Amino acid sequence: MGGFLALWVIGYGIVQASAPGFTKWRGDEVPGAGVVAGWALVLAGVPAVIAVAMGMLPAAPVLIVGLALFGVLFAINSALHSFLIISHARHDGVSLDVGFYYMANAMGRLLGTVLSGWLYQAHGLEACLWVSAAFLVLAGVLSLALPSRDAFPTRQS
Repeated sequence: MGGFLALWVIGYGIVQASAPGFTKWRGDEVPGAGVVAGWALVLAGVPAVIAVAMGMLPAAPVLIVGLALFGVLFAINSALHSFLIISHARHDGVSLDVGFYYMANAMGRLLGTVLSGWLYQAHGLEACLWVSAAFLVLAGVLSLALPSRDAFPTRQS
């Protein structure tokens, strides 16, 4: 288990560092709402595919491969969000904006953990996967309301 966790953390970091290459965004420009929404919707497909595949194939390999793919795509989404919070932060309030983002992120994780625990106990793993996919679709749709790239000046190196 320790080896699996170590590989997960190392792989997650490598993918996050490589995210600009995966998403085709340059470090001096802010990704548009369409980029963020697109990656969220791609991520939403993974739990849906896992839920369907679990009904047709042995669950253990489906979960291992599916969660590995989810981890890669989640790391890309996480890198996009981290970049965006810094890009959208006000010059005079970066620490406040970043702090609020991480506070909201922690609250979302807590609520997600409680909801998924209840869903798992009441309805099983497939329900957790479908609700996860639904929330990711919702996040993708909501991210379409992000300001356009033109709303933020490009940074000079």
